[in-house]
Amino acid sequence: MRLPECGPGERLVGVAVALPEPYRGELAAARARSGDPDAAHVHPHVTLVGPTPVPASASAVVDDHLRAVAAEHPPFEVHLRGADTFRPVTPVVFVPLVRGAAECTALERALRAGPLAHESRYPYHPHVTVAHELDDAALDAAQTAMDAYEATFLVTHLHRYVHDGRAWRQERAFALRGGAAAGGTTAQGRPDAAAVRPT
Repeated sequence: MRLPECGPGERLVGVAVALPEPYRGELAAARARSGDPDAAHVHPHVTLVGPTPVPASASAVVDDHLRAVAAEHPPFEVHLRGADTFRPVTPVVFVPLVRGAAECTALERALRAGPLAHESRYPYHPHVTVAHELDDAALDAAQTAMDAYEATFLVTHLHRYVHDGRAWRQERAFALRGGAAAGGTTAQGRPDAAAVRPT
């Protein structure tokens, strides 16, 4: 994964929806099987704000921004199904969101402002990456392997990550408070990633 360079006194921040178990483990294993070299350093997630250099001194401002955005958006359900690719634009295979994409897009729009304002290289398209920067044969195999994949979970928090020079580390979670109170599962028993703490 090509990451932006940080200037003096900056650190690389990202904001994402973390995935709960068992899906986190399943998709991490799928990415590792594909041969993706980033599999060990990037936990399965739905990106909301991609890698963004911010001054280390602005951490409190960033967190205030995340807290304010989260307070305006309600919890929502994500349904992942099947596999798709961004080829030929970029060599990526991913699991798409068939439910929850509109909510992620609304969060992305609100988050990419203030201390996290930046121009994106590509239009926002919420997804979970399962293979990246591999040759076509490996990407084809990854896409075929994930074609029947399906998962549904509740999103009650957004998560701030920091890159430590080797891997992404989750630092804080911010509760979505714009609607019904969050719980550990939905009424249908679907898992929630609120307490995810990647190791």
